[in-house]
Formats: sequence, structure tokens, C-alpha cells
Amino acid sequence: MTRTISVLGATGSIGDHTLDLLRRSPKDDFKIIALSAYSNSQKLIELAKEFRPEYIALGHNKGADILRSELSGLDVEIGIGREAVIEAGARAADFTMCAIIGAAGLEPSLAAVKRGKTIALANKECLVCAGDLFMSEIAKSGATLLPVDSEHNAIFQVLEHDKPEGMEKLILTASGGPFRETPIEKLRLMTPQQALNHPVWNMGDKITIDSATLINKGLELIEACYLFDCPEDKIDVVVHPQSIIHSMVEYIDGSVLAQMGSPDMRTPIAYALGYPNRMNAPVKPLKLSEIGNLSFFEPDIIRFPGLRLAREAMQIGGHATNIFNASNEVAVAAFLSNKIGFMDIPAIVEKTLDSLSSGSGLSTSLTSLSDVLSCDEMARITANEHILTLK
Repeated sequence: MTRTISVLGATGSIGDHTLDLLRRSPKDDFKIIALSAYSNSQKLIELAKEFRPEYIALGHNKGADILRSELSGLDVEIGIGREAVIEAGARAADFTMCAIIGAAGLEPSLAAVKRGKTIALANKECLVCAGDLFMSEIAKSGATLLPVDSEHNAIFQVLEHDKPEGMEKLILTASGGPFRETPIEKLRLMTPQQALNHPVWNMGDKITIDSATLINKGLELIEACYLFDCPEDKIDVVVHPQSIIHSMVEYIDGSVLAQMGSPDMRTPIAYALGYPNRMNAPVKPLKLSEIGNLSFFEPDIIRFPGLRLAREAMQIGGHATNIFNASNEVAVAAFLSNKIGFMDIPAIVEKTLDSLSSGSGLSTSLTSLSDVLSCDEMARITANEHILTLK
């Protein structure tokens, strides 16, 4: 049976890998019905011509005119702006890849969830910003939620979902990023170009900076709490520079099950696309004899405080994890624009958390989309105010 597929964030790294796998699949296996992008109109034009979807959405007005002009002879509906991207998520697809970066992916992903089909979640911020709300909507719609982050996908593969009482803890692995061995006194001097030079993974700019600060692992810890209904103190993080073991589950009998593979995002994406079966993926075979050694280290939360801040936010509650994410997005954007230094990123996050976690008037329980968006907006305003104080 031909499956209908939507790809939200089609021009990003996860979108690229997803479409690469679909190109390699038999054409009768799938039909792409919707694609979205934020501002890369030229790439979206190329994808529209190649895949002939029913609907495409461009989130930014810039490039809208050329999009319409280039696709004027094509039988495709075109939407522009935020509401158009949400509409792309709401399209009646059997499978939706949710790969929009950051909090901007929440509303389109929720629109897809409400269809009650299969959701491949590559946007961890959906759960970090609105975990209770998102999982509630999953339960209401009966949608199948498949994690695409390599760590959560690894846990999903080895977790005994029908026997949660046997699980002792979840163990997330982290590459350690490009500055794992950089002396702490030199971290302040690191530039965006240096931070974007990840030693293992080829990812988008924002997630690569998050990996360098280890805040990405904090976001993943929060995501894992919601995905697997697991308390924060039952989740460990270990630095594993080779990125061969993608995560582990420890059971009460002492067994530790790990999912391993070459560091290639096409593996977890293929798992989601093929679920509950497996599909071929053009991934380099794993040869342990060539790797030689697998090493593991405790994360240094003095040098990389982002992980500590994530745990604190999770302990406080839903509004704090939203603040954690929003302030980090603002700080990363400022760093990439050379407005602040590398170590200012976690400092801005901590200051914003301290400012808003209590006594701010924000709802501590984000049970509605308006609550989530209000909290996100307030956190961004506050983070920008703290950035101004650094000058």
C-alpha cells in the first residue's frame, strides 16, 4: 500500500536525509503530499518539482514571489507564513516527519498529532516546551509517536515497552562536541566557526552549537523524561566520543542493552520510516575491529553547565523547561551573530531561569497552547534583556 508522507522542515538536515531515503525506496511505496521550509525558497522549489506534492508551505515571506513564479505551471497548492506551515502539518498524511528546528516546530507538529497517524519526531523542543500538552494530545488522538533523535530512537529500539517495571535507568550517550578537551579557561574564546566544527556528526548550525555547549544533551534528557515517562533521576548521561553506542537501557537484573551503529542519522530515520519493519539504508557498516576502542567519560558539568540547568528545569516543572529552551535559542542566535561569547550561552540560560522560574506570574503548568506560547515569548524577552546587560 502506498503511504502518504509529509515532511515538515524539508530543507534542513533531517529533511535531507528523509528525502534521500525516500528517493531510494520503490516509488509505489510512498507519495509525498506536503513539504514545508522556513526560508529556503530555492530548495523548496527544487523539491516541489521533484516530488510533486499536493501542498508546500514557506514560513517566511521572503522568497514567496519567486516561489509562486517558479511553480506557476505546477499543480501544487502554495501557502506562505506561519499558518501555512501549520496547515502543512494538518494535511492528511499517514506519516509526518516533524523536523522543524526549535519551538517553531510545536504548532505544526501538534497539527500533525491531531490527525492520529504516525509522527516521527525529530523536534525535541516539542516535548521540552510543552511535554505535558504534547503527550496528552498523542493520547487523545491515538497517534503513533516514533522518536528520531538517535539517542531516543536507540532507547526505543531496546526498551521493553510492555514491561516498564524491569527498567532501572536510561543512559544517554553524548559525543562531547568539539570542545570536550578544551581547557575551561579557553572556552570563552571559542568562535562560532570553531563551535560548528563537530568531530562526528554533520548537523544544522543550532543543534551543532547545542552539542558544543552540551545543552543539546540537556534538551534530550528532558525529551526522554516525557517520551518514556521516566523521572529525571532515572536518566544518566555519559560522554562517548566515538558515537557508536547511541544510548542504553539498564535493567533491574543488571543487564544493559545498547543500540549501536555508525554515526549516521539515516539509521534512526529509516527505522521510523519502516516501522514496525526495517528498511534498507545506505549506511556504512559497523566494523568494531576497525574502531578498536570505545571510551566513556562522566560529563563535566563545571565546564558545561547546560546539563545541570536542564535537570534543574525538569525538577521545577513544565514552564521551566520551556524557559530553558527559549532562552537557549535566543542565546545561540546571539552567539552565531557574534553578539555574545560561547560561555555566555549557558549564563544567559541560567539568568533567565532564575528570573522567571518563580514569582514571574507565568503559569507553572502549561496545559494549553496559549500558556506555552506566552511562556516562550516572556522567556525570549527576558533572555534578550540579559544579553543587553553583557555589553
